[in-house]
Amino acid sequence: MLKIYNSLKREKQPFTPIEANKVRMYVCGMTVYDFCHLGHARVMVVFDMVYRWLKASGYDVTYVRNITDIDDKIIKRAAENNETILQLTNRFITAMHEDADALGVLRPDHEPRATDFVPEMLELIGQLEQRGLAYQAGDGDVNYAVRKFDGYGKLSGKSLDDLRAGERVEVDSAKQDPLDFVLWKHAKPGEPAWQSPWGEGRPGWHIECSAMSSQLLGKHFDIHGGGQDLQFPHHENEIAQSEGAHQCTFVNYWMHNGFVRVDNEKMSKSLGNFFTIREVLKQFDAEVIRFFILRAHYRSALNYSDAHLDDARRSLDSLYFALRDVPPVVVEIDWSNDFAARFAAALNEDFDSHGAISILFELAGEVNRQRSSELSGLLKALAAVIALLERDPQVYLRGAAVVGGLDEAAIAGLIDDRAAAKKAKNFAEADRIRDDLKAQGIVLDDSPQGTSWRRA
Repeated sequence: MLKIYNSLKREKQPFTPIEANKVRMYVCGMTVYDFCHLGHARVMVVFDMVYRWLKASGYDVTYVRNITDIDDKIIKRAAENNETILQLTNRFITAMHEDADALGVLRPDHEPRATDFVPEMLELIGQLEQRGLAYQAGDGDVNYAVRKFDGYGKLSGKSLDDLRAGERVEVDSAKQDPLDFVLWKHAKPGEPAWQSPWGEGRPGWHIECSAMSSQLLGKHFDIHGGGQDLQFPHHENEIAQSEGAHQCTFVNYWMHNGFVRVDNEKMSKSLGNFFTIREVLKQFDAEVIRFFILRAHYRSALNYSDAHLDDARRSLDSLYFALRDVPPVVVEIDWSNDFAARFAAALNEDFDSHGAISILFELAGEVNRQRSSELSGLLKALAAVIALLERDPQVYLRGAAVVGGLDEAAIAGLIDDRAAAKKAKNFAEADRIRDDLKAQGIVLDDSPQGTSWRRA
């Protein structure tokens, strides 16, 4: 049985869907004003893995991951670039899709943009106002009255009395309480605005997800996910809005992935220590990045460095070596097989991709010992469940078509020259060719079947 660590309950719990065999899942997506960094990559890859495993387990999954296409940062960046907000957001949505595709991330079933759901947000704000949970302040903003919602703090474990004004929230004299948060921002000169019962303005950030999730998944759904940094205040505020308006449980299982860290600090644009996905892709294969992310349990901190990615590359190489040396046959997974059963058990234990990948290494060792094409096929099939090892081993191991300034034909010619030198017992020349290739990032592997090459 699948167990999920539920952030709301602070423990692993058996997963029981609201509707038999169906899962409705919402994940907070990107604010599209810049290129995605590795922190975003982790969210995308982790919940792609969750999505794939739920489907592999037989569930009919509806996966929603939103796009925030209006907020202060977007408005500021568009003005700096002298382009429209739509031009800016469309450009970075395209870039986000390119990055996600490179990492093997499936598109969600729905990818709503916040600006397409303003009417639903206004309706939700109106419901909150009717229930006495929202009010219009003197400056024209509509705010949520936090202290009037009894359950506030249940996700984050924070007490209202312990939250000092100025530490977690911006002090605003127009608010009835410093902890109140904005639902609708009054219009400011030069900013985009929509008509509303409270005057022209635009939505606050938190209300977006409450409106989009309830519209696409219903008022009560199974799983809500996102980065650990969203647990407070964003997800806490989502609960207050959704449960305050609808008077029912919002989400049954809350999932939060851990931070990506650089020098023990969270990777973020505000700290300036972030690396965009496309920057890292210039240096590392996309599958290496995916493997690097999945090799760690999703709730643990993930420490980024070139050394850690190099280590991930070597580890992934070793799995591909097994497939290269023992070509796999196509197999249908027999889940009663010991390796398959333990692989499934790992993923059923709170989506433990780290444990599942350790099973793949055990299986690769057995492939190398037994030289079994059936076991090699099982290795490839199990890895494919989480979108790993899906490429031809030689294509992966060789990397780019041109390595060290040499194309494949030139490399093949040098391998032939080396073979001729060895046949003539000119071993010094054979060693020179091998060493020259190695210096250019090309490693030769000799076997009874001949010589193959791969990137260093």
